[in-house]
Amino acid sequence: MTLDDLTTPCLVLDLGILKRNLAAMAAAVARHPGLTLRPHLKTAKSREVARLAAPDCGPITVSTLAEARYFAEGGWRDQIYAVGITPRKLDAVAALNAAGAEVKVITDDPESARAIAAHPGPLRALIEVDIGEGRGGVTPESDALLAIAAALGPRLAGVLTHAGHSYLGRSAEDMVAVAETERAGVVRAAERLRAAGHRVEIVSLGSSPTALHGRSMAGVTEVRAGVYMFGDLFQAQLGTHAAQDIAVTVLASVIGRKPERNAVLLDAGALALSKDRSTEKAPKDYGFGLMLDREGRRSFGEAILTRTHQEHGEVQGDGPLPFERLPIGALVRVAPNHTCLTAAAHDRYHVVEGGQEVIAVWDRVNGW
Repeated sequence: MTLDDLTTPCLVLDLGILKRNLAAMAAAVARHPGLTLRPHLKTAKSREVARLAAPDCGPITVSTLAEARYFAEGGWRDQIYAVGITPRKLDAVAALNAAGAEVKVITDDPESARAIAAHPGPLRALIEVDIGEGRGGVTPESDALLAIAAALGPRLAGVLTHAGHSYLGRSAEDMVAVAETERAGVVRAAERLRAAGHRVEIVSLGSSPTALHGRSMAGVTEVRAGVYMFGDLFQAQLGTHAAQDIAVTVLASVIGRKPERNAVLLDAGALALSKDRSTEKAPKDYGFGLMLDREGRRSFGEAILTRTHQEHGEVQGDGPLPFERLPIGALVRVAPNHTCLTAAAHDRYHVVEGGQEVIAVWDRVNGW
């Protein structure tokens, strides 16, 4: 089977690029003796990817109960479900753990902590710490940190933070600074808990930029990162990977040609690509994605998807588009702005390795 045999739009995953990205993160983590990489599978959502990113069923991070169940059934027992837990979901997590998994939950709320402590099933939790992102978590110096730990009691497993605001940085120096703030903050939270008599086994942090750029991981036990595996146009501008190291693209077909406005229409629209505009405030705004040729090369200049409808994407070039190379039915590939959201609309990867032959089809789990 080759790309010509596929129904568009669909996901294409380049195995060679994926392996290169995995090796780069593994090397970055290896700079810090004793540090564990706990890959976040929220982007990939695939056991086949997990076999490469977390070999031998090593520790992983997930973001939904569907992922937790899917990976536990595949042998990945040691998991952190890194989204604030609600009491209604505790039964499902406890059932997975009773069946042999070790899924740890997170919370930043005293009432949820009490519900975790009171649950009859096997549950452990980490306290989410906010070190500047302003999403979930309690600050390292807050009274709430100690109150939540007291409520959890022996079910406290550790502390966890995520420097999502690293995505606001635009240079390696920015990433280094955020990474140190992240490290210092979560380690300070762990120190306060230990001083209060609590056992803190796990000190977990991570985003792809800070995991790659952090100069010190003193006091940290593990890093979590996920988008580094596939990359996207936004991460390329952050320096997470090179521009040519985007492993996942959307294969699409030309369905319309509009020379009067120097545009082509694709059968990949908002549902196939998402309407995410992560590069909108980046140095280069790639609209809803960048059109590449069928081999994944930048053969059309800055051919940017400027508009999307449900099933239509409109591409406009920064120079005259080569319409003679873009007849109706021509295959192209689209590099995504935010690969996590782009991949979410699809149920499988068509795997290639630098060519046109589809060497495998890998499933992925969707839903919650």
